[in-house]
Amino acid sequence: MDRKIKKKKWTVGRIATFGLGGLFVVFVLYSFIFADKGAKLNVEVEKINISDVHRGEFREFIPVDGTVMPIKTIRLDAIEGGNVERKYYDGGIMIEVGDTILKLANNNLVQNFIREETQAFILINNLENTKLSLQQNQFNLKANLIELGFQIDQAKDAYVRGKELYEDKVISEQEYLNLKREYDRLVASRNIAIESARFDSLNAVTQIAQTEATLERTSNNLEMIKKNLENLYIKAPIAGVLSSVNVEVGESIAPGQNIAQIDDMNGFKVRASIDEHYIARIYEGLAGSFPFAGADYNLKITKIYPEVTNGLFEVDMAFDGPVPDGIRRGQTLQIKLQLSENIQAVQIPRGSFYQTTGGNWIFVVSEDGGFATRRNIRLGRQNPRYYEVLEGLQPGEQVVVSSYEGYEDKDRLVFK
Repeated sequence: MDRKIKKKKWTVGRIATFGLGGLFVVFVLYSFIFADKGAKLNVEVEKINISDVHRGEFREFIPVDGTVMPIKTIRLDAIEGGNVERKYYDGGIMIEVGDTILKLANNNLVQNFIREETQAFILINNLENTKLSLQQNQFNLKANLIELGFQIDQAKDAYVRGKELYEDKVISEQEYLNLKREYDRLVASRNIAIESARFDSLNAVTQIAQTEATLERTSNNLEMIKKNLENLYIKAPIAGVLSSVNVEVGESIAPGQNIAQIDDMNGFKVRASIDEHYIARIYEGLAGSFPFAGADYNLKITKIYPEVTNGLFEVDMAFDGPVPDGIRRGQTLQIKLQLSENIQAVQIPRGSFYQTTGGNWIFVVSEDGGFATRRNIRLGRQNPRYYEVLEGLQPGEQVVVSSYEGYEDKDRLVFK
């Protein structure tokens, strides 16, 4: 008798089918839930630049162009106006202190000098005449007083004898009174002569003081005009190289007009132009350096010109240490101007990526070097070689620093 055999529900084939189906579902779920959904881009590793993130000594500095200039430049301006009578030197030569460069002619100034000189001579003569007159008056006074004294003595003797004779009734009262009046008159005349002489003396002293004061003022004016006449000879105040003399014989020169300049060649300074963006961080004493003939030389800022022209302002820098042999006026130097002290910092090399990211993110290479993922970072200071990394990167990691053109919307770069 046949038996009914029950059909098995879980055969090997069926289990295999369901198993494969489950694995497919798990794969699909993993792909949607766990797999990276970011945009990817395959790139050739030979066409990008990869650099290391490292910790090391960092110094912020900026490159500036400097021009070598003489340590001191003296402008030659005309103090007095006039016409160029003679030109002794042209520009581009060495001159010594006191060398005459130009001679100007000014007839008005010469006439003023002659007029003041004549007035001074007149005052000197008047002063001498006043002093002589005073001496003569003093001599005349002494002679008059001697004569009056003699006459008074005679009148006094006559008066005394007349008084005695009058008292003895020898002479009349009228004769006695005449003798007395004559004596009194002579005494009064002497007193008047003394007072008049005192007045004349005081008046003469006042006249002498006034004349001397006027003479002093005239002499001062004369000295000033003499100096003005000397200023018609334009001379070198220092030794150095004379620049081109910008006038010709016969040309009219106004007071204060620039004629030339003299460069002191006993030393040099450097004038540098700096972007106005850094004006708040520039101060006197700030250091810089530049390469020359295979060696580095140091500079420091000594003067700041705050006027901004075309987005730039200027500073003067002095050599801090030896001056390079062979340096010449007008040479252009590539200066590294230091804006901070040396510090230890995480840093990455400068690269074209910054133009795209602004320093806010970067592609970081995986440990196996097969791909690079986008990561947010924060950069700080910079110099011509490196960026300072404040957040987002660690020493030892690698980053892509070449151009990110075409990578702006990508989250991963897959190397091939």
